[in-house]
Amino acid sequence: MSAASVEQPFHDEEPVTLTTIADEIMERHPGYRVEIIGGHLLVTPSPDAPHARALTGLMIPFIAAGLHGGETETLQNVGLWLPTGVEDYAIPDLVVVDADIDDHLVENNAYDPACFRLVLEVTSGNWKDDLKTKVAAYAEAKVPVYVIVDRKHQRLHVLTDPVGSTYENHRPHASGELVTLPDSIGAKVTLDVAEILRAGRPKTSD
Repeated sequence: MSAASVEQPFHDEEPVTLTTIADEIMERHPGYRVEIIGGHLLVTPSPDAPHARALTGLMIPFIAAGLHGGETETLQNVGLWLPTGVEDYAIPDLVVVDADIDDHLVENNAYDPACFRLVLEVTSGNWKDDLKTKVAAYAEAKVPVYVIVDRKHQRLHVLTDPVGSTYENHRPHASGELVTLPDSIGAKVTLDVAEILRAGRPKTSD
């Protein structure tokens, strides 16, 4: 899903903030995810079952590596405060964060990006946002590792070393590869690209 052009459906004469509009959309459409990046609203419908299945499968190697319950936690759908605008925030599908994240709430249920060791997105219809818009946003937030499960093109992307609005290192990986993530996330995690991509595909009936 791409940036949405949203009219202000409110009775108040005073202009409202993007955060207020985002809250209104989520209230009217339970299950939708609304993010503000670069002053634009990004609205994502509820994910399909393969998207959820891929995320559940991805949590297993992170937890098995000890990245949940000690110095770090592996969580889903945690708000990340962005430096790209006064109201900007994103809600990555999966994150590895410092265990003291609760002490670093900024506002609007979004947390200081300094707590994030890794963010991960599983693409849906909004794959262009994950591959372009969020690359710049997460780089500017200095998130060390950004992983994208690109279901559109059947690739797994690993981006590291943020500089400005981009990542110096961006490696796409195809089915059949095993990918070991940087040690900076706190433990050795190796991902089976074929397994992840398979989980993200819709199941077909015979």
